[in-house]
Amino acid sequence: MSRIGLLSLQLLVAVVALAMWHVLTTVPLFGRILLPPFFFANPIDVGSQVVKWFTTGVIWKHLFITLWESILAFVIGSVGGVLVGFWFARKPLVAAVFDPYVKMINALPRVVLAPIFALWLGLGIWSKVALGVTLVFFIVFFNVYQGVKEVSTTVLDNGRMLGMNERQLTRHVYWPSALSWMFSSLHTAVGFAVVGAVVGEYLGSAAGLGYLIQQAEGVFDVAAVFAGMFVLSAFVILIDMGVTVVERRLLVWRPVAAGRD
Repeated sequence: MSRIGLLSLQLLVAVVALAMWHVLTTVPLFGRILLPPFFFANPIDVGSQVVKWFTTGVIWKHLFITLWESILAFVIGSVGGVLVGFWFARKPLVAAVFDPYVKMINALPRVVLAPIFALWLGLGIWSKVALGVTLVFFIVFFNVYQGVKEVSTTVLDNGRMLGMNERQLTRHVYWPSALSWMFSSLHTAVGFAVVGAVVGEYLGSAAGLGYLIQQAEGVFDVAAVFAGMFVLSAFVILIDMGVTVVERRLLVWRPVAAGRD
C-alpha cells in the first residue's frame, strides 16, 4: 500500500473515532446519553480547549518543560541501555553476576520511585528525568542485550574465517544486529520517556503537561484533562517520527527499512 493510502486509512480511523465519541456524548440513544459529557467531555470542547491553550500561549511553557524532561530521559536512558546492554552481552560472566540485581531493580514499581526521586532531587526537572530514565533504560537494555546475543553464529564464523578481529566483528556484525533491536525498542521508549516526565509532574511540580492535567482534574475540568492527553499523544507521535527518520538513515542496509515507500 502507498504511503498516501496508508495515511488516508489512519485519518479515517481518527475521524470515525471522533465522530462516535461526539455522537455518544451529545446525542441521546435509547432514551439517554450513553457517555455523560461531565465524565467524558466531547470532541468540540476538547478541541476548543487545545486551541485556547495554543492561541493564548498558556501551554508553550508547560510543553517546553515536558519536552526537555522527556528528551533528557530518552537520551540518557537510551545511551545507558545501549552501552550496558552491549557490555553485558559481550561479557557473559558480568551478565550472570548482575542478572538477579537487574531483574530486581526492573521489578520495582516506578510510581513508588517517583516520590523517592522527588525527595533526593527535589521538585525540579531532574526528579522527572530520573523517573523517565528508569523506564527507558530497561526497555533499551533488554533489547540491545538480546540483539547482540541473537547474532547468527554462521555470520560470526564467516567473519572470523575472513580474518576479522574482535574490533571488526563488533563494528560490522554485533552493532548492526544490535541496531535493529535497539530502534525497535526506541519507538516504545519514546512513549515511556514522556510517561515518566508526566507522571513525575503529576505527583509534584509547578509546570509541565502533567501539572496542567493535575490542575484540570482538581477542578473537574474533564475537557482540559482530555485536551492534555491529546496534546501528549501528538507530542509522542512527533518524537517517534524523529526516531523513524534516524532509523531509516542508519538502517538503509536492512531490506525492510530500505524498501518502505
